[in-house]
Amino acid sequence: MRILDRYILKSVLALFISCIFVFLFLYFIIDILSHLEEILKQQVTWSLLIRYYLWYMPVMFVQISPFACLLSTLYAFGKLNHENEIIAMRSSGLSVFQIGKTAIVMGILLSLFVFWVNDRIVPRSLSISEKIKVQMEQGARKQKEKKQEVINNLAIYGLKNRLYFINRFSPETNTMDGIIILEHDEKQNIIRKIVANKGSYSENLWMFYQCITYNFDENGQIIQEPTFFEEEIMAIPESPADFMSQRQRPEFMTIAQLEDYIWKLSRSGAKGVTRNFKVDLYQRFTSPFTNLVIILLGIPFALKMKRRATGVSSIGLSIGVGFFYYILEAVCIALGKGGALPPILSASLSHILLLSYSLYLIKNAP
Repeated sequence: MRILDRYILKSVLALFISCIFVFLFLYFIIDILSHLEEILKQQVTWSLLIRYYLWYMPVMFVQISPFACLLSTLYAFGKLNHENEIIAMRSSGLSVFQIGKTAIVMGILLSLFVFWVNDRIVPRSLSISEKIKVQMEQGARKQKEKKQEVINNLAIYGLKNRLYFINRFSPETNTMDGIIILEHDEKQNIIRKIVANKGSYSENLWMFYQCITYNFDENGQIIQEPTFFEEEIMAIPESPADFMSQRQRPEFMTIAQLEDYIWKLSRSGAKGVTRNFKVDLYQRFTSPFTNLVIILLGIPFALKMKRRATGVSSIGLSIGVGFFYYILEAVCIALGKGGALPPILSASLSHILLLSYSLYLIKNAP
């Protein structure tokens, strides 16, 4: 690596690490002060509070890393421009790409690292921090009380085009109460409705009690007489673990889990919900590379900044560019979930537009 490359990389990397530490510190201080009254009221212990913020730290790192990249790039290259070092580099025959290649390589490596953190660490981190937050909200006394987990009003899409509505599901005992199952054909017409008072899972089989089955024709009219069984073994492929996994939010799943869930949803025929989850899946692949796009966008902006007040200009420009980027991304995601854009395009359109614009600015930089 050339001396010039080491010099630029050292400046950008040092500023990036400093920004990460400052942003994390400010977030923790602001969050603690804003919830200080509740923390004191619930008598939250220091150990529980520290555990919560330690587990939430990967989530914050993923969220603030693009802004830290932008600010460090703008300030580092703006300072080089302020001290006429960019002019010296350009006069020696170096292009903007050659000057900024170390920062670009850093952006690629950082994007890959954020991708790994976002897939492997963030889902578990979010899940544990949510549980700790519930413990803190319940208070120190209630933390000692272990209650059996019960899930109310559970609705999931299953295999064989089935939609499940369950009033009460207990993972501890593998039982559920108030069961309604709607089975659809390929055209999403309801062909069967199963209503049961209770269900229990044992030896890989579901046993339903007080079970009534209705069959429907293509027009939605009941055909044949409804069948009633006091006890009936149901051919349901989903296990209690499947019910638990499918109730998770997308942010609590890894990419592999989300892909598996989308496959199950697509088999059930839930097109709208499947489309939304596909947008979330493709966003998992594209969002980490915001760091690279932001660095490419920050380099030409830094070269155009005025030579005075580099620090203030960097902060102001970072806020403006960051605000515009997140609005553009939010609009693209909303269009994708609304069906106006294909899922893969909605997740990547903001990156494509800003990447194209940044490459245009770099190519036409003076």
